[in-house]
Amino acid sequence: MKILFAASECVPFCKTGGLADVVGSLAPALAEQGHDVRVIIPKYSMIPDEYEHRMTHTADFEVSLGWRRQYCGIEQLERGGVTYYFLDNRYYFGRNYIYGVGGDEHERFAFFCRGVLNALPLIPFTPDIIHAHDWQTGMIPALLRIQYAGLPRYDSIRTVFTIHNLQYQGIFGIKDVQDMLGLANNVFTDDKLEYFGNVNFMKAGIVYADEVTTVSPSYAEEIQTAYYGERLDGLLRARHNHLTGILNGIDVREYDPATDPSIAQNYSVKDMSGKAASKRALQEELGLEVRPDVPIIAMIGRLNSQKGLDLVDYVIADIIREDLQLVCLGMGESRYVNLFSWAEQNYPGRVAASFVMDHGLAHRIYAGADLFLMPSAFEPCGLSQMIALRYGTVPVVRETGGLRDTVLSYNEYTKDGNGFTFFNYNAHDMLNVIRRALHYYHNEREVWALLQERGMTADFSWLQSSRIYLDLYKKLMPALLGEGKPADKPAATETPAPKAKRVTKAAAAKKEPAAKKEPAAKAKAAPKATAVKKEPATKATTAKATATKTTTAKAKAEPAAKKATTAKPAAAKKPAAAKKAAEKPADAPAAKPATRTRKAKTEKTEE
Repeated sequence: MKILFAASECVPFCKTGGLADVVGSLAPALAEQGHDVRVIIPKYSMIPDEYEHRMTHTADFEVSLGWRRQYCGIEQLERGGVTYYFLDNRYYFGRNYIYGVGGDEHERFAFFCRGVLNALPLIPFTPDIIHAHDWQTGMIPALLRIQYAGLPRYDSIRTVFTIHNLQYQGIFGIKDVQDMLGLANNVFTDDKLEYFGNVNFMKAGIVYADEVTTVSPSYAEEIQTAYYGERLDGLLRARHNHLTGILNGIDVREYDPATDPSIAQNYSVKDMSGKAASKRALQEELGLEVRPDVPIIAMIGRLNSQKGLDLVDYVIADIIREDLQLVCLGMGESRYVNLFSWAEQNYPGRVAASFVMDHGLAHRIYAGADLFLMPSAFEPCGLSQMIALRYGTVPVVRETGGLRDTVLSYNEYTKDGNGFTFFNYNAHDMLNVIRRALHYYHNEREVWALLQERGMTADFSWLQSSRIYLDLYKKLMPALLGEGKPADKPAATETPAPKAKRVTKAAAAKKEPAAKKEPAAKAKAAPKATAVKKEPATKATTAKATATKTTTAKAKAEPAAKKATTAKPAAAKKPAAAKKAAEKPADAPAAKPATRTRKAKTEKTEE
């Protein structure tokens, strides 16, 4: 299978969050299973020189954006069985940030989406599946269906769109996006691209992609509710039959305490002595009191309200009043930077905060800490809690999204669980659970060792998740093999799917077995046609003659009526053809007439 990942970031080239980890880990996991997987991302200026020097120039062309034609280069690099393409334009991506404050984010990522599609004939690579990630690539499924439909190289491509965080949607003015991409007025309606008087890139991906995924099963359920749905819950409920939650994994080779070169001393579930050494080294490095008996609570990630830091703010004095040490690593809102700076100054030797993105330090904190605190308001998946479990650091989390799917609260009666959780978004609920975890740390070391063992031996690799993605891709394969194509019109978005659509889906589902037995069906069809040809020889010639005369008479008597009937469909088709031609991008290759004829026949059959 040929798969193209389109994303705005990917490790090890560039990273701001979990999206980069997912793309950088899932692509090699699929490639290891024998598939041709390629990744295309923008070529940012902060990509390390060690990778830039290894790139080779593959193609260059111009991309139409409104009245301008912008240069676009494609650089290529092979790594770990995956081919990476870098879409190059210094004006858009040669800046000192990935997502910025330049006021032209719509133009930067409209250019990226158009550039990805226009690059395919020149790479050359025609994927079976384009897997687009987050709002920055949301226009790829939309453009593919609106402007590239019917073109031979593009018509067989199917799309999967993954929501990594529904809070970030890419909302811009209609006129700005329309001018950039040359889109017709009829796509700016509430069932397509329009979103409360604007254009929403995330919505474009959800509406036009063949399948939509999120990064955990619980988050897939949550975003269909008004509380978590970010005003797209109606659309997501309408597409629930094509919405799948697939839990992320982590790179278990990179995050392995037995081999990690970043930590002070390696350790495993059979020999935990290295964790104690890593704890001591961390205390020395961060200026904390060197005490082996005091528990260290760690927090690693973006410093914003999504991560539940307002709960920490509310009870931070109560937390530090316990006999513990607190470590924080991350960058984000000034409110929380000030909070942890204040705590570090007022509790010297007990609180340490680093406001940087330091990958090596993160590894050392995971290895040296005893508890990992993650009280998120919402969490699409979360990777930090899985990494913490991998290093034998027991998580304390709120039950939401991927946290609920990966951390099970310890039950003292059944002895089940691998961490500690609370449900309500409440600061004192969080504080009580922290105290409960500290009780087990100090007083029930056997239970604590059991929790560490369960976390370190759990399977958080991409193997299982990648197989679910492959099953999803294969669901789209019958269409690629000729069973049929999805309708050009997207589903209704703001209301639940109409009954007529459900009937159509049921009918399509019934056809799937028939498609697999296609050769047998063809074999049966041929004799049937022969029998019809021979049939007149067995019937009475008088009846045949009468039928023929009647037909001839009808044809002569009503020639005008037949001509009028024939003319109507042709007249109806002309505006549709003109409309379709108007929606094609100026720099897209022309489609062959034969291809258009076949597509028209297919659409007629589906109707």
